[in-house]
Amino acid sequence: MAAEMPDAILETMAERFRMLADPTRLAILHALMAGERSVGEVVAQTNRGQANVSKHLRMLADSRLIARRKQGLQVFYRISNPLVEQLCELVCGSIVRDAQDQMDRATAVLNSTTNRP
Repeated sequence: MAAEMPDAILETMAERFRMLADPTRLAILHALMAGERSVGEVVAQTNRGQANVSKHLRMLADSRLIARRKQGLQVFYRISNPLVEQLCELVCGSIVRDAQDQMDRATAVLNSTTNRP
């Protein structure tokens, strides 16, 4: 039997998953997986507005999923926890495998119908 999990830990876990449940935040994390980026670089790479990206960067930083560094007038962000990258890669890999399985099944169905006499 698994040990009981205190509510405070469950709430922290839920908050982390909420941070990962937004497409804009996932796009930001994806951009940061390539390394540290300025806000402008994240805006350009995610193709989202400056205000929107800044809001989500602040949320991710407040939740400690990313870290920020100020250099002069620019602010740079990076993923602060390697587990974030691993989790994103696991989920992405799972989605790719599921899509490949669906394509394989659809191809098999198409082949079976076009090969009939």
